Amino acid sequence: MGGAIHPSSLMYPAWVTRTRQPKPATEPPAFLALAGHPLRWRLLRELAESDRRVWELTARLGEPQSLVSYHLGLLRTAQLVSARPSSADRRDSYYSADLTRCGELLGAAGAALHPALRPLPGRPVAPADFSGRVLFLCTGNSARSQIAEGWLQYLTDGRVPAFSAGSQPTRLHPNAVRVMRAHGVDLTGRRAKHFDEFLDQRFDCVVTVCDRVREVCPEFPGARTIHWSIPDPAEGGDDATTYPAFERTAADLAARIPFLVQLLAHDLVEVN
Repeated sequence: MGGAIHPSSLMYPAWVTRTRQPKPATEPPAFLALAGHPLRWRLLRELAESDRRVWELTARLGEPQSLVSYHLGLLRTAQLVSARPSSADRRDSYYSADLTRCGELLGAAGAALHPALRPLPGRPVAPADFSGRVLFLCTGNSARSQIAEGWLQYLTDGRVPAFSAGSQPTRLHPNAVRVMRAHGVDLTGRRAKHFDEFLDQRFDCVVTVCDRVREVCPEFPGARTIHWSIPDPAEGGDDATTYPAFERTAADLAARIPFLVQLLAHDLVEVN
């Protein structure tokens, strides 16, 4: 009687043992440290809107090229940013941000702070009252811009007016029809158009999806201009050998377009 009771002999209620969780990590997620640097955050902000070349980034940020290139290298190592040679000038490269990966890492950082900050599954593509007009441009209006137009119409159930054209229109590529049909989008019967057909029309956004057409893109007053550096999937082979490139193009555009719609919807809210 009066003997000491060792803690290991205590019987805890079942609900206590069931809800015990490992202690969360005390170090902040690496993404926060990487993206939290002021210059790297500004680079991500620039590339979140549009693909850009190094000299464009240095001009927009007012920083030396060596410094910009150094921080771009860190972002590339973390796979937040990628680069590819320009099809208009192979001496140049276009950088782009992987917004899907950035979103995943931001969500994981929130969840690491508190489970209630974990992102909810699913995300609306566009508000119900969004009605912005978007024009996609490439050289031949045969693949990339047609695929982008089809995706935007499909992902918004036709609520966002989408159009496409080219600087040197040719014909709709059969692989563009084939790859989109596999996703339930029918491009059959669409024609290639010259961008001159749209010069007198108003657009909220003009997206060049080809490095060459960006160099000759006419001015569309009042439109936000965005560039996506996407290689021509039809280059380097016949219809059979290039089909995997068309699949990659369709996947790239399907990943980018929901972010574009959210950006434009935000613009309209800011204006109104």
